[in-house]
Amino acid sequence: MIDPILYWNAAALEANRVDITEAREQSGPTLSSRALAIVHLAMYDAYAGTDTAAGLPSYLRRATAPAAPPPSPAAAVAAAAHAILRLLYLTQREFLDRKLEEAGLTEPGISGGWAYGLEVAQVIWARRKDDPKAEDQSWSPSMAREAHRVDPDNPGQGFHAPCYGARSDLFGATTPHALLDLSNLTAAEKDAAYQEVRTKGAAVGGTRTPEQTLMGLFWAYDGSAELGTPPRLYNQIVRQVAEKQNNTPARKARLFALVNAAMGDARILAWEQKYLHNFWRPVLGIREYDGSMGPTGAGANELIDGCDPEWLPLGAPASNTKAKNFTPNFPAYPSGHATFGAAAFEATRLFYDCDDTFFKDIEFVSDELNGRTRDNRETVRPRHVRRFPGGLLQMIEENGRSRVYLGVHWIFDAFVQGPNGKPDLSRNIGDVPLGLAIARDVVAASCKMGWSVPKKP
Repeated sequence: MIDPILYWNAAALEANRVDITEAREQSGPTLSSRALAIVHLAMYDAYAGTDTAAGLPSYLRRATAPAAPPPSPAAAVAAAAHAILRLLYLTQREFLDRKLEEAGLTEPGISGGWAYGLEVAQVIWARRKDDPKAEDQSWSPSMAREAHRVDPDNPGQGFHAPCYGARSDLFGATTPHALLDLSNLTAAEKDAAYQEVRTKGAAVGGTRTPEQTLMGLFWAYDGSAELGTPPRLYNQIVRQVAEKQNNTPARKARLFALVNAAMGDARILAWEQKYLHNFWRPVLGIREYDGSMGPTGAGANELIDGCDPEWLPLGAPASNTKAKNFTPNFPAYPSGHATFGAAAFEATRLFYDCDDTFFKDIEFVSDELNGRTRDNRETVRPRHVRRFPGGLLQMIEENGRSRVYLGVHWIFDAFVQGPNGKPDLSRNIGDVPLGLAIARDVVAASCKMGWSVPKKP
């Protein structure tokens, strides 16, 4: 018998991969994380209502499925997942129907479970169907110094989801977590971050090591063909944890609901903070580091050290295409990657009630480095098996630093570095503190019945 949670999680991740490659109905980190949150919360509530012995607190629903005949949790999960995915991915309905057929649901009570799963899907979809879109909605960039503008190497890219965070209802968090302004950095901290990206993130030259380049690629998943988006990567890693722990379907239903609700809220709150702080990316910050550069520049002849008017980043990899590498089309601070990763991994840690070394035995092959994915010169990258002896904190730190090595983020977009060069998570600057706070909030809220938060007025 198939595990219904892992089965439909795999279907959702495949839909993400295909969507980014072809139709782009739920494209970008915002819509893709929203999609995964909706489907996994529907799966969770479907399971919770049909396997009452599991004692799972409901998300949106307090009612349970009919007791006689005993409904099938697998059928309820399948009905909920299939219905939601068909609403999200209109062009993949044939694939989703085939996955349903291949599930081979023949358990007793299937009719009761199926009807209940459809009802759950309808309730959750009604709550989320009017979420904001990701269009730029005529958002205009500021010409002020340090404000975000388009990547000068990809000037037609536009802006992704400027109004999304401020207008979206949260999935599970009870507090609209926010970050400190970058004025809380010292001048020395800010300058060190600029110099680090200039040397470690450059397309050519610089001091980036092969391992740092590898790290940048490993964590990328920047919406490229055949790869999907960052939430797909983090789900792949959590799948390995769940399979290794040999959890029951009930436990998996709760784990993936927590992880994807936390990432759904990470997306909302990170994007709210991004457009609130509106801080420029390295491709502008380094080229315009001198005060004479940029739209509001003041006259000067000698450029200060660190300003390079022709600097370009290694860039988010345009894998499996012949396009240029690029800088993502939204502000730098805070880092979406770092928020997603911290939220997903912290939710997993809290679910298992374990310490930071819980992930230390994982070996993972990123689809960016699987021996099949091609770079933008159509050269196949080698397969790389990566280990994490430092456990959870190594994964969270690597994920944040990887964006510096691609030259698309400053280190403070993820976290402040302490005097020892390690993350200082006591300061509320960067998306690692944000992601950790979101995960802790979501997990705490999930321990009560009806654990979703109220809609915004």
